[in-house]
Amino acid sequence: MPTVLMTAPYMIPFLDRFKPVFARYGIELIVPDVQERMEEEDLLKYAGQFDGTICGDDRYTPRVIEQCVPRLKVISKWGTGVDSISAEACSKFGVMLGRTLNAFTTPVSDTILGYMLAFARRGPWMDAAMKRGDWEKIPGKTLSESTLGIIGIGNIGKAVTRRARAFGMKVLGTDIVEVDHVFVSESGIHMTDLNSLLADSDFVSVNCDLNLTSRHLINADTLEKMKSSAILINTARGPIVDETALVAALRSGQIGGAALDVFELEPLPKDSPLLKMDNVMLAPHNSNSSPTAWERIHWSTIRNLLEGLGMDAKGLRNDR
Repeated sequence: MPTVLMTAPYMIPFLDRFKPVFARYGIELIVPDVQERMEEEDLLKYAGQFDGTICGDDRYTPRVIEQCVPRLKVISKWGTGVDSISAEACSKFGVMLGRTLNAFTTPVSDTILGYMLAFARRGPWMDAAMKRGDWEKIPGKTLSESTLGIIGIGNIGKAVTRRARAFGMKVLGTDIVEVDHVFVSESGIHMTDLNSLLADSDFVSVNCDLNLTSRHLINADTLEKMKSSAILINTARGPIVDETALVAALRSGQIGGAALDVFELEPLPKDSPLLKMDNVMLAPHNSNSSPTAWERIHWSTIRNLLEGLGMDAKGLRNDR
């Protein structure tokens, strides 16, 4: 009987729905208490006890994977990003790494547009003023008067481009790989280099993967190139932005504000200066929230697990 370590925090609350499926395939579950993610030392406590795992942003380092094989056959990631999992170690030790591509395109791109509208129309700030008893007409602007710069033109970057163009925005893009010329011509996005994008954008949205080339891509030097009125939006991965440099830029007025769904350390520490800044909107890594997207990812993650364990996943409904 295969044993699976279930640590995906978005799936555990609904586990009763899926237990009959696991039972049908003869799978036994180990379900630890997970708040945000399992760190390396947490996972090492279970080394050698499981054949596969359904995980969130757990730290599957080379050390963890080496100690979990040969029993470990598959790591099925709930979601898309696998930057916390050593793909190199998986390849070396023959561990299948599964994920759901294009998992959160719609909710994340909607979130980015929501942030831009909030800052452009000043809704949250007028609401706060009214509730303080002030009748204050805070100046706003339209998105059609603004330029959006998108760093990373993958599925989410493309979806944000389409939404922004529908609002009449000029859209700039940059990427380390060539972007499909058909999309470029059809969408009207203007591809450029990072420095030009930062200098010319009223909103800068970070939508690239976290890798060796993107860690602290937004730092003191790149922040200095942005407009003093520009808003930085990060819904990708926290470490792409140097948080210390961002705090300094926000405090000095070097940039106008920030909307952050992800952070270098999660949960965000309670003493973070970001929590006391009026020009910042914060969310607890929640831009993926969508019942439709989550349902698809639940079943895709189970399917990837079954395939990695060498089981026939055709028993799952085709629409899942």
